[in-house]
This record gives sequence, structure tokens and C-alpha cells, in this order.
Amino acid sequence: MFDGQQEYLVEMRGISKAFGPNRVLRDVSLCLRPGSVHALMGENGAGKSTLMKILAGVHKRDKGLIRMNGVDLNLPSPREALSAGISTVFQELSLLPNLTIAENMFLGREPQTRTGAPDRRRMRAETAAALAELDLKLDPDQLVSTLTIAERQFVEIAHGIKADASVLILDEPTAALNAADVEVLNRSIRNLRAKGRVIVYISHRMDEIFGICDEVTVLKDGQYVGTRAIADVTPDQLIAMMVGRELADLFPARAGNLAQPVLELRGFKAAPKARAFDLTLHQGEILGLAGLEGQGQQRIMRALIGRHPVFGGSLHLHGQALKFPNRANGIRSMARLGLGFVPEDRKEEGLMLGLSVAANLVIGLHAEKPAVAPARALRDVVQRMSDALRIKTASPATPVGALSGGNQQKVLLGRYLAQGLKVLVIEEPTRGVDIGAKSEIYGLLRDFTNAGGAVLVTSRETVELIGLCDRLAIVHGDTVVAEMPAGQATEHGILAAALTTEGVAA
Repeated sequence: MFDGQQEYLVEMRGISKAFGPNRVLRDVSLCLRPGSVHALMGENGAGKSTLMKILAGVHKRDKGLIRMNGVDLNLPSPREALSAGISTVFQELSLLPNLTIAENMFLGREPQTRTGAPDRRRMRAETAAALAELDLKLDPDQLVSTLTIAERQFVEIAHGIKADASVLILDEPTAALNAADVEVLNRSIRNLRAKGRVIVYISHRMDEIFGICDEVTVLKDGQYVGTRAIADVTPDQLIAMMVGRELADLFPARAGNLAQPVLELRGFKAAPKARAFDLTLHQGEILGLAGLEGQGQQRIMRALIGRHPVFGGSLHLHGQALKFPNRANGIRSMARLGLGFVPEDRKEEGLMLGLSVAANLVIGLHAEKPAVAPARALRDVVQRMSDALRIKTASPATPVGALSGGNQQKVLLGRYLAQGLKVLVIEEPTRGVDIGAKSEIYGLLRDFTNAGGAVLVTSRETVELIGLCDRLAIVHGDTVVAEMPAGQATEHGILAAALTTEGVAA
């Protein structure tokens, strides 16, 4: 740990925790300086969330001590932790969808009027003020169920900030945010840091870690690896601390010569005023849609499965001219033609979290089998997919919601691989996934294309697109404005191509 004259606001020393025979933390220490943003990193299963849940009062430590301002703390519950000045925004959104934003913000601690009734006027006013700190213009009386994923994430963060705690724990706070939203969040984090608060920042995104954090602590397999000042470490060194290999080693080899086209767009228009463009995806290829955030990458991909309207052009799949699918049955109709869609939000749009791993893997096959088909064949599929994708689960009967983010993403990919599809359209293939699991997913996608498949992918992480893809199509103004080999691409080159070419039709 760091040795210096400045006192620590929080000290966690010798923390150990086991769940039955599974030892999750072994003698882990974490010390947090006032007025700092401290990154906590490691692969899924490294113990990050468990360590933070101990600090947040969710779990009780087996061994070790916790001090705050030099005073020993006992944190038997989240309420006690919050009273001590420790607020947490976990990755799993905890808002109740049938309540309003204001009701969620004050849940369990509603202010009261002199008559004992909830003081809803005060709740609305204080909620509006908390949201305004994050540049959110949401109605405090709006139901959470009507919010987007990004808006829900911001409400969670506003809730944590409103607690006015000395320590704010943010677990993957930007997983659902775009670049502009991330900058708003970063501005709030800097303000908190200037007030002497401690922010514990858990993220797998290197650009965020190096853009906002002061120090970083790495855990691996439940043990402490080291703490470094961000200024004294490089991304490659940090990755090596977590997984034992360099950044370049995370990506598999690119494809060689490309085969015949499998997906062709001609004169395609994704928006009424956008310039028409052509795009071709080849067998054996991973093609990435790159560019600035929100320039139409998602609209283009979702138009292929009927989730966004199309304003012109033609579609050919495996040489067959097709009508663009409609919203009602687009995903299913395209799957029958060999094209699968993997959405960004696997929890809301992809997986059924309460169902088992097995059910989620084979659900796409049920519609193709007669009702009297033997179940054994599907059990064989589950076992084959679990082995091929190296899904880590105690049993195929385990609810998929209990798996790590990386294993959930593998299950979602496995659903389409089990159907024998030849083209995958994938949004954010490694969203909320740790470095080690990212490497596995990259390998799975490359294995898919090496076996004759093709992938169209988009990601907010430009480094991911450069390392994973064979070719990049640069999107700006809802149109493709440039193409380049991924092996020759740079972040600067992608930005230059996006900003120097207009995508709007004259």
C-alpha cells in the first residue's frame, strides 16, 4: 500500500471472507485517501464486489478491520454504513419500477409533514435539485419504469450523491451511458473530489480509469495484487497486473483473405435526411461500425432486424434479396434466415434472468421443434454450448441472473450459436465484462468467423473495435462516410474520418 504522511479516510486491512467452502477474499487491504478517486480493478470473481459490499454493510467480514477517520467501524447493515457516511451505487440497478423517481430517492426515509404524512413537496424539490446536479431534466413524479437504462443509471447515481456521504462507491457507473453522459458524471465526480470526498470507482474501461482516477488497487483471485498511482502505470501494465498478459495479447489473429459477401446493403438510408450508402459484410469477417457516439451506428444495426425504420435501399442476405423486416416479427424472421441480433442490454432485452442457463441457451430452438420432440436432444445442445463457450456455472439449472457479466454474455452468444446462425449483429459485445472474459469473448467471435460465420459489431470502446475487427466502417450523420482496414486504424484516424466527412444529404 501507499506509505505517506497524508492520513487515510478509510482503512480496510486484512479482510477475509468465505461463503461456505468458497474463500472469496484472503487478507485483502484497501486504503482510501480523502479527496481522491480510487479505482478498484480485477477480473470477475477477483473479489471487488464482495470487498465493496463488506464496506457497504451488505456482507459481514470474517476477519480484518475497517477504520474510518481512525475509528474502528462495525457495519452490520447498509443502513449503518450509510449512517457512517458510506453510500453505494451497485451495478445491479435497485430502483423500484412501479414507484416515482422521488419515491425511490427517499425510499425508507421519507420526510414527514407535521401531520405525519409523507412530505411529497419536499421530496420532489430535493429530488429535482439532485437530478439538476447531473444535468438531468426529469420529472421527479415520473415512474422509473418509463426511464431509459441510462436515465435509471443516472437516478441511481443521483441517489448516491444526494446521501452526501464521505465515501461514494460506484460499481460500473458508465456501463449504460454514452460519451456525453460520461462527461457529465465525471464533472460531478471531480466536484465531489474537490470537496474532500472519496470515490471508489469500479470499471473495466481503461479510458475512464486513466481519465478520472488518482490511484488504482488490483485484486486477483480474492487476493491483493498492488496499489499504484495512475500517473505511474500504463494500461498494459495494469492489464498485466490483472490477467498476466499485455493488451495486444487479448485479441486473436485477424482473418486472412475474405470470402464471398453474406450481407449487402445498397443505397441504404437510416434516417430521412441521411446520405445513402453501401455496405458489405463478408463470410469470415468481423466488421465494426466505428465513429463518434450516437452518430447512427445503433440505428443502422437495428434497422436490419426491424427495430428502426428504413428510409431507402435494398438488403441482400446470402445473395437473396429481402424486404427489410418489420418491428413486429423482425428479430424472429431474420433468425429464420440465419441472422441473429445480440442487444447491448443483455438483462433487459436479451436474457430472462429468472430462467436457467439451459433455458436461455435453447429458447431459440424451441420454436423450431415440434411439441413432442425429446428433451434429451436439447440437453445435448446445452452441454455442447457450455463446454464450447466455457460457461462457468455450478449447473445448467442455475438462474442465469446469478452468473457474472462475462458468463451471461457467453450464454447470450451461445443462444445464437446453438441455432446455427451464420451472421451475428452485435451491440457492445463486452459491456460490463472484465478483461479476462473480454479476451474469451473475442476468441469465441473469431472462432465463429473462422468456421464460416460473419459478425457486424459496434462498441463504445474504439480500442476494442480496432483490436477485434478486420475492417471498420466509420459512421457519421447516420451514414457510412469511410472504410479502413482495422489493422491500420488508429483512434485519431477514426476521429478524423468521422469529422471531415459530412453524412447528411444535400
